[in-house]
Amino acid sequence: MALIPSLALQFLQMLLVVAVAPLIIGITRKTRARLLRRTGAPVLQPYRDLARLLRKEALVAETASPLFRVYPYVAFGATWVAAALVPTFATGLLFSWSGDFIAIIALIGTGRATVALAGLDAGTSFGGIGSSREAMIAALAEPAMLMVVFIVALLSGTSQLTGIAAFMASPEVGLRVSLALGLTALVMVAIAENGRIPVDNPATHLELTMVHEAMVLEYAGRHLLMIELAAALKLIAYLAILSCVFLPFGLADAGAGAGAVAVGIAAFLAKLTALAALLAVFETSIAKMRVFRVPEFLGAALMLGLLGTLLLFVSRMSQ
Repeated sequence: MALIPSLALQFLQMLLVVAVAPLIIGITRKTRARLLRRTGAPVLQPYRDLARLLRKEALVAETASPLFRVYPYVAFGATWVAAALVPTFATGLLFSWSGDFIAIIALIGTGRATVALAGLDAGTSFGGIGSSREAMIAALAEPAMLMVVFIVALLSGTSQLTGIAAFMASPEVGLRVSLALGLTALVMVAIAENGRIPVDNPATHLELTMVHEAMVLEYAGRHLLMIELAAALKLIAYLAILSCVFLPFGLADAGAGAGAVAVGIAAFLAKLTALAALLAVFETSIAKMRVFRVPEFLGAALMLGLLGTLLLFVSRMSQ
């Protein structure tokens, strides 16, 4: 009988991340609009956009291969699994053993690589430009992300996110410069990976600047729905990693009662809302950088992660 509640909690987490992903996009857009003194679209507008895409016909370019129809589902599936493995409202769930930090990065990378291949499949110039830029960002973002993994894994003694969250919630953590550097690097990588300002502007379709939009211009209907939902899930995954590793309060234990789970869900939604609002404030207060400045931005994230790792080694050797 204990298996059924465990499956129910795991299934609830899977449904939760995919259900709130469009909501976080709507909160970010609404906050940005209000900061710019505009009314903006309703918070629930992303749900309406996805429903409209579901009703449209899925067109396929004549030059595309048969895999062109498969890429959106692979990207959505890989990103959904990655977001569902991150502890959101509870730790120690049924599949928490597979919630390894490195495995989650690999799943997110699989979704990213799939979308990049989809941009190349149709053979258009815009798709090629977007895919090449996405590959450049990935080549610099993944090493920086691995440096963050090394910092938190060396401190907690494990790369399992459940164990990392338990360690970060304990008083053993204290104030560490390496964690501050890792947090900064993680935020920079999350901004770049999700195509947010200053790396990319998700609200523009200028061919000289767009990255994500250039790769998906040939998609329509349910295929575009899967890609847009995968992009929203990627943002949820990074926000969940931030809240799990650096804001681990409110996480319930898998064996706790329904009240603790409800508190955990409420805390998770509150953290997501606050992080989405902070993202909107940051995007409003900064301008988009030029494309050739992106390597410098991600190079700084890599250096911060490397410096945090080195400081951690030095501090341990001096003890």
